[in-house]
Order: sequence, then C-alpha cells, then structure tokens
Amino acid sequence: MNEYISDFIDYILNTKNYSVHTADAYESDVRDFVNFYDNFNGAPVQINDMGRVDTLTFRSWLADRSRRNLTHKSTARALSSLRSFYKFLAKKYNVQNDAIGLISSPKVPRKLSKAIETSDVNDMHDAINNIDDKEPWIAARDWALVVLIFGCGLRISEALNLTNRDIANQPEVLRIMGKGSKERLVPVLPAVNDAMAKYIALRPFGGGADDNVFRSVRGLPMSARMAEKVVEKLRCYLQLPDYVTPHALRHTFATALLAGGADLRSLQELLGHSSLSTTQLYTRVNMAEITDIYEHAHPRATPDD
Repeated sequence: MNEYISDFIDYILNTKNYSVHTADAYESDVRDFVNFYDNFNGAPVQINDMGRVDTLTFRSWLADRSRRNLTHKSTARALSSLRSFYKFLAKKYNVQNDAIGLISSPKVPRKLSKAIETSDVNDMHDAINNIDDKEPWIAARDWALVVLIFGCGLRISEALNLTNRDIANQPEVLRIMGKGSKERLVPVLPAVNDAMAKYIALRPFGGGADDNVFRSVRGLPMSARMAEKVVEKLRCYLQLPDYVTPHALRHTFATALLAGGADLRSLQELLGHSSLSTTQLYTRVNMAEITDIYEHAHPRATPDD
C-alpha cells in the first residue's frame, strides 16, 4: 500500500495545496488504519482489499484506538483522513467502499479556550527582560513575538512564517497566508511595530529580505516548539495557569475584539477561520463571562433566603 499512500500524500500536497504539517497528519492516520488492517486481516493489505473493508472492521479499528487511549478528537481526525483517502482511491483507482460512509465520527466536545488577563500580558514584558537579561536581543525577540500574536491574533505558524519583506517599513496592515493557503489582511497596532522594530535593531543575523523574522539562538528560523517554550517559561516565572499558551494569546485578541463590539463576520476574517461556527465559539466564551459576572454581582441573581 505504500505507493498508494505516497500518491495520496503527493495529491494533497501538490493538488490540494495542503501544508506539510497537515499532510504528515493524514499520512499518519491512513497508515494507522492500514497497519491495523494488516493484523486484522492476517496478511499485508492489497489495494483491492481496501474496497472490501466492512463496517465491523472500521468499528474494530475505532475500538482499537480507544484501547490505546487515543482521544476522540484524534480519532475523529483519523476517520476524516481515511475518508479523504477513500475518495482519492475511488477517483484515481476506482476502488469503491460504501461501508465507511456508515461509520459515525466520535463526538468531540468543543472546548472553550480561556482568555489571558490583560495584566498578565503586561507582566510578561518585565518577566521576559528578567529571564533573558543577559541576551537583550532574545528578550526583544520574545516580547515582539508575544505582542505580535496578542496584537494581531496570529497563529504561531503565521507569526513564524513572516519574512523581513513582509514587515518592511512598519506596515499598517500585514498580509497573512493562513491555513489552506488562504490570504487575509490584518491591521498592525503601533505597539506591535514598535516591538518588532526594537527586536530587528538588536537581532544579530537573519537580515535578508526573504529571511524569516524570528530566529533561534543559532540563527536558524525559530520553530513552533521554541515559541511554545517562550510562553512556557513565562507561565512558570509568573505562576500563571496551564491554559496560558501562544494560542491563548490569539484567543485573548479575539475575545477583546468581540467584547469591544466587533461583529462575527469581521472577527472571522481577522482570525482566518474558514467556518463561522469556529468564530461563534467566542460568543459562548463572552456569554460565559457575562453570566459569571451576573451571578456574582447582580442583586437578583440568586433567590431570596
């Protein structure tokens, strides 16, 4: 099956224009099923076998993932990846399988992210300077990254993919390439441009027009894991809750805009969400906060004794 899986991955990378990260996830999911089916079938799977998989086999695979303590979210994504693989096999190799359409995805509870207190974000500035007091350019880099994600609502990957050309001359608007190669325009606050300018002035390398803005200590492009560690260090230093992550900075941006009166469609555009239902989660967060305030402060929130 290796050649068919490789062909599928080539298709989603070069025809569907999915990211390498997404393609890796699809490949891992499909191979997980094929490896399970090898054992379940008692022999290496051939292309024609894929058309004969029945509902019992698919459900046995899902049960096996549950026994391995894989989350419902992970399994729902794996099933979606497998469905995409089957569509590809039907289109290119005429391998049909109706049974997979009868399998329901595990229900995934939609968790509400928590916003970070504005005071905690402000405290991060001094914390960064204290943590990186011997390397001023690292301190400037970390603060620029925090302010960029918080001030523009970017994903980690979007922030780290920025080049010097993208931010030349302190633009008032950033052109961001998001998920699925979807482009959007994001306004840039003066405080963001100021933090970025201070970092660039101190940065010892990576000054080429097409170089990534954010660099590691060794001068290489900064990775997502490095960015996560920046926030982890701040969380430990300031003794902040576990939910304080780079994504929580983006979430705080969205929650603040919604509280300030932004409409959902505008917020969807700024965040780069493909579906409005994703953006609508923020209304649930905002109403949860309002409800909490009401219950604690309104004189008629609780019945009389």
